[in-house]
Amino acid sequence: MTCLPHFFLARPAKLGLLVLLTSLCMTLPAAAADSSINSGDTAWLLTSTALVLFMMIPGLALFYAGLVRARNVLSIFMQCFVLTAALSLLWLVCGYSLSFTDGGSFIGSLSKTFLNGVTTTSTRGDCPTIPELLHFAYQMMFFVITPGLFIGAFAERMKFSAMFIFSLVWSLVVYVPCCYGVWHKAGAFFGLTGVIDLAGGIVVHITAGVAALVLCIVVGPRKGFPTAQMLPHNLPLTLIGAGMLWVGWFGFNAGSQLAANGSAAMTLIVTHISACTAALVWMAIEWIKVQRPSALGIATGSIAGLAAITPAAGKVGPIGAICIGAISALICWVACAKLKKKFRYDDSLDVFGVHGVGGFVGTILVAVFGSTSFAGGLGDFQISTQLKTQILAALYTTLLSGVASYVILKVIALFIPLRVTSDEESQGLDLAEHGESAYND
Repeated sequence: MTCLPHFFLARPAKLGLLVLLTSLCMTLPAAAADSSINSGDTAWLLTSTALVLFMMIPGLALFYAGLVRARNVLSIFMQCFVLTAALSLLWLVCGYSLSFTDGGSFIGSLSKTFLNGVTTTSTRGDCPTIPELLHFAYQMMFFVITPGLFIGAFAERMKFSAMFIFSLVWSLVVYVPCCYGVWHKAGAFFGLTGVIDLAGGIVVHITAGVAALVLCIVVGPRKGFPTAQMLPHNLPLTLIGAGMLWVGWFGFNAGSQLAANGSAAMTLIVTHISACTAALVWMAIEWIKVQRPSALGIATGSIAGLAAITPAAGKVGPIGAICIGAISALICWVACAKLKKKFRYDDSLDVFGVHGVGGFVGTILVAVFGSTSFAGGLGDFQISTQLKTQILAALYTTLLSGVASYVILKVIALFIPLRVTSDEESQGLDLAEHGESAYND
């Protein structure tokens, strides 16, 4: 009973040294680390980064690939993969710096090209709990997927080289200024202040959707449009891709809160609720109109609801999400089923009708359902004032993307053809452009 106390009393110097060493071991890691970086926030953003990449490859690639004819499947996959690789490098070279450093009125500076000056302990003032390297990586995935959206508009007829050049130039000319104003400058966009866009209704969906409309008109319709049947060759692929996009969208929207907290949880919930509502409303519309609910319809509806809630997800509650999901499904269905037929533009995979229109709807409706004047709204703003700001922001974005897309295409056309030849289109882009076939006997 007396041996243990005697041991410590007999060796006071050793005991003191042991206590000192233990204290040092416990305090040194905390001192070495950046105390502002939160491990929970960092872990969530690492996951969200992977989820947004998952949306592009394989999610979007599968979603689009199932919708085209069998002879063009690999061209869709090829476009998604090459854009992922090339745009990631472009983001490293100058995209991030131009988007997320202080500079002029419309774009940032080149001070962080190749991540110059960014270390493992660097943070940003607007998101101090995650490393800036992670912010760079997360935003890179948005830069990658945005041009990926509009490839569905000109599917099955645009030359790979023209697509590639257009996507790179467009990303710098259109995406970067929108990202800079809306996200880096916190809503200071083309003279406006207080623009709301949590995860890309403006920066991603309106920009890509409007570009899609210009692209499909300038490049021209597919051979045989609108009389020839151009049915999806593999709807299960499309449904799988839609499911992947739905899952990835949690990283897309909830990750944009840049923290693992209650706001991210609410964002995830309203994202899911909007998608569910839009899917069911789209199904109901088809059931009433054509007496059959289709798998393609419910998948398309879910994507419309996801696109529409994207700008509003940080401000609306569950009731607002239901309203946005239902309204977006109705308006996007009209755009895809009626508007396209009336104006006879061949938006092959309904990029404008779903993403462009859906993004526009959500950008406007956040001013209504995101206000605290509406049940569950989280935004402290007047509906009328915010509505004007949101409408102007959406219109400015439409004008920028539309004009820039048209000019870029016309310049490219001076040097190379925008579309494949008639024989190559009949053969299919897989063989004509890439020398491969997706399905071999």
